[in-house]
Amino acid sequence: MEKSFHRFSELFAQLGLRTGEAGIGAFLKAHSPLPTDVLLADAPFWTPAQATLLREELLEDADWAEVIDRLDVALRAPRGRS
Repeated sequence: MEKSFHRFSELFAQLGLRTGEAGIGAFLKAHSPLPTDVLLADAPFWTPAQATLLREELLEDADWAEVIDRLDVALRAPRGRS
């Protein structure tokens, strides 16, 4: 069975976050870089429901796993803060 391709905006919608380019950029800027010793789902900025969604989707290797992995990479990249 072929997996679906999900965009960041769709994942952000699932997480109840702003889905526009500016909202996603602001989120990444505010929370990057995520330390390498912190699992994505254990990051302190998630609500319990958001953390559960991330953890379960990765554990099940669900359709969302690929975009969650891309979010993980994006959050580990250093970004300038203003």
